[in-house]
Amino acid sequence: MTTPRVVEIDTPQGPGRATIHRPRGARATLVLGHGAGGRDWTGDVLAVTEAMSAQGWAVALVDQPWRLAGRRVASRPAALDEAWLPIVSALRSGRGALPGPLVLGGRSAGARVACRTAEQLGADAVLCLAFPLHLPGRPEASRAPELLRPIEAGLPVCVIQGARDPFGTPDEVRATVPDPASVVGVKGTHSFGRAPADVVAAAVAFLTAVSPPVPTP
Repeated sequence: MTTPRVVEIDTPQGPGRATIHRPRGARATLVLGHGAGGRDWTGDVLAVTEAMSAQGWAVALVDQPWRLAGRRVASRPAALDEAWLPIVSALRSGRGALPGPLVLGGRSAGARVACRTAEQLGADAVLCLAFPLHLPGRPEASRAPELLRPIEAGLPVCVIQGARDPFGTPDEVRATVPDPASVVGVKGTHSFGRAPADVVAAAVAFLTAVSPPVPTP
């Protein structure tokens, strides 16, 4: 993996942080957000970052201000969006701007943020790792409207979902979207483990379709 560049970016919620992996000649950008708990990046996010960086993508991992502030509980959705918007905008503007196409994504709560903001930020696609369709045991409280926002805006969306995810199984998620093929079932629950090869394979296939490699002459 490339040596990352770390930048802090001011937001209305306080400073956020982007850890940027940018290989030489990067042809596209993936920006990923984290979930609502813990202070470390999960294995699936790190594995996708490594794989896509090797494929010639710039990948930015965004730490929300609440995490930098050392809080244990994530901010409310509106506050997460309010911080995410200027961070992604800063990554895409000025000197050293990350290249397009732009894919927004994240794990769990980070996937929700990406879905809610993709159209506003001019994203070309959305990658959801373990989208939390509902709270465990509460399928009636569905977050399907969030997942449908980028789809209704005409953006390609890929949801990679654990077969035993209590926040929504692959079949539950498929039942909420127009194209069931956009949901990829993989091993695991709401966690995919430290080095989930099936998650990486699904992410690489989706992202490569968004921005195919340039053939070598």
